[in-house]
Amino acid sequence: MRRVLERLLPHGDRRVVHPFHISLEGLENLVLCRDDEDYDAFVKYICICAWRKNVILIIYAVVSNHCHAAVLAACQQDADGYASELKKMCSMWFSRKYGRRGVLQKTDAKAIWIDSDWYLRNTLAYIPRNALDNGCDIRTYMWSGYSAMFSKTFLSHDVRAVAYLTKRDRRLLMHTDDDLSQVLWMIDSSGYLIPSTICDSSYLEQAFENSQAFFLKTLGGLNSEEMNNKLIVSPRTMKPDSEFYREANDICHRWYNMGLDELPVQKKVRLVTYLFRTNKTTVNQLARVLSLDRMIVGRAIHPGSTSAGSGF
Repeated sequence: MRRVLERLLPHGDRRVVHPFHISLEGLENLVLCRDDEDYDAFVKYICICAWRKNVILIIYAVVSNHCHAAVLAACQQDADGYASELKKMCSMWFSRKYGRRGVLQKTDAKAIWIDSDWYLRNTLAYIPRNALDNGCDIRTYMWSGYSAMFSKTFLSHDVRAVAYLTKRDRRLLMHTDDDLSQVLWMIDSSGYLIPSTICDSSYLEQAFENSQAFFLKTLGGLNSEEMNNKLIVSPRTMKPDSEFYREANDICHRWYNMGLDELPVQKKVRLVTYLFRTNKTTVNQLARVLSLDRMIVGRAIHPGSTSAGSGF
């Protein structure tokens, strides 16, 4: 399995890319996608935002009040930019169509770096499973990229290339004025995007050793509540310093059999990336809780960069 690899990005540059889980939180008391047009628009925005922000779409799922995607991005900053752009476009759609502004203002769009093979496989299985958890059949659910996996999709004669759409048709079918003349996406006779033309299916399949049986086994063995907590709930809840300190201290005792205050700097630096991935936190909070210089924390999160605000 190759979790980190080189890919040709949408803008034509070849980079080493990393997988990220993108989640756009919905509202418990409001349905965002009320009809097929809404679902279709959200899927297309998932693709358009990937094109705009120069990231590669791996898989996605849109349900009634939230959506998920996995993408390949060159750095955390690009993945964060994608999540923010997706939230903005979905919010604008809701505002235009239903006349309600600021609906997504208090919701969160999060990009979580996937830093292990186990984490990646479970994330890629968790995303399409959202259809099942919402009472739909994963295999026939229209608004996910599930069908792009292990698929030998035959494109019928009545499909259309998005790259050749007129400006009028782009506005009508893709809901955008963006220049999409370089994309390889295809739409069917109903105007819906064909998942196998928008998802990086080769990355999906190699993550499961090119075995559909392995994917289905992972899918069937998922603890949805656990994955929801790991991927969505926990990263979005920023803990007070005191609670965050207790959590870090507990990890130190489990990992190193010593308290946080006794931990050498080198081991604290190793702890930084784990805490950053598994919690909603900041460089400043990590520096306070771990008693580290902010530049050291920034470099641990973004190795190879000259500042704390770029790269990883």
